[in-house]
Amino acid sequence: MSYKTAPAELLAAAARPIEKWCDGWYLFGAQAVVVWGRPRLTADIDVTIRLRSGDTAGFWHDMEKAGFRLRVPDPEPFLARTRVLPFLHVATQLPLDVVLAVRESKTDFIERAVRIDIEGLSVPVASPEDLIVMKILAGRPKDLQDVRTVLMERLTRLDMAYIRSMLGILDQALGQSDLLPLLEAEVARAERLRR
Repeated sequence: MSYKTAPAELLAAAARPIEKWCDGWYLFGAQAVVVWGRPRLTADIDVTIRLRSGDTAGFWHDMEKAGFRLRVPDPEPFLARTRVLPFLHVATQLPLDVVLAVRESKTDFIERAVRIDIEGLSVPVASPEDLIVMKILAGRPKDLQDVRTVLMERLTRLDMAYIRSMLGILDQALGQSDLLPLLEAEVARAERLRR
């Protein structure tokens, strides 16, 4: 099986239990960068879900029936610590990290997700603006490279006021002052490279 079709196969298998158990979800991370930027080699797939109920065990059991295996031996304490259910899709051998959304979050990226056709499957993908916010917040070198990639491809079509507003809110909430400067440095770099 080629790499191109393996993520689509994984998403098709995951979509059934996700749609059954959740009232919203979206693809983010490296696969979303592929959608909004340029392809890059990656073997991981990340989704955020908002469960309708607190029955996480029911959800992961349905995921197991759909061909996924948990990558941790005791998921309850891991989930309580990280809010992540790490799966392996047995058919493709690709990892899938399922992040549980916080219902009270003021930054509800689920509502802003954009449905994209991925090999015949309609998949909600984090908007390019929200993806940039997430990547700036993570702040690792590879995340900043992803920000650069999306900015290079979409700079003139992005809602920069929204991105700046969200990062300002997060800076204030986290007691930081580095998120907006990180964004501005990447915007300046992207503008130089686009000339």
